[in-house]
Amino acid sequence: MSDREISKYIALILRHKPETIGIVLDEHGWADVSSLIDGINKTYPIDLETLKRIVAEDNKKRYSFNEDMSLIRANQGHSIPVDVELEKKEPPAVLYHGTGIKYANAIDAQGLLPKSRLYVHLSEDIHTAILVGRRHGDPILYKVDSGRMWNDGFAFYRSVNGVWLTEQVPIAYLNSMKEIEQLVEHQQPLTIS
Repeated sequence: MSDREISKYIALILRHKPETIGIVLDEHGWADVSSLIDGINKTYPIDLETLKRIVAEDNKKRYSFNEDMSLIRANQGHSIPVDVELEKKEPPAVLYHGTGIKYANAIDAQGLLPKSRLYVHLSEDIHTAILVGRRHGDPILYKVDSGRMWNDGFAFYRSVNGVWLTEQVPIAYLNSMKEIEQLVEHQQPLTIS
């Protein structure tokens, strides 16, 4: 079993289904590390050192330990109601949302909605948004007028791993960006890890 496969399983547990291994998250999304390891070991072999390595090497910084490493939680992306203690923060003037083009009609009609998650996820840069979009097929990119949203009273949060979160993005604050490949032609090649 690779670290990547175990990491995906941890994401499932800490973001969506802790009951999969018989654990309960507290109100802030924290799980007891020992209980998490014991539960995962019923399916995949893991120890504390492996868990520490997965957390440290995760390129998306999905997880955090508390100070004494007795608790762990996902930084964002939950579909279950938890309060990961995000601080309200003024966003940059513009943020980006990447998704699959197959979702464009719904977004153009309804705006960005969190669907099964608690928040809409936004990126500070075009490159990251395109990578996210490619996970959903042919990508489409939306430019979000986050500065105007903030001024209009919408709340924004920045997760520990740098993802911007908001509850929704109404159509009035969205612009689709059709020519996305040209936007990154001078950046490194886009790959999905």
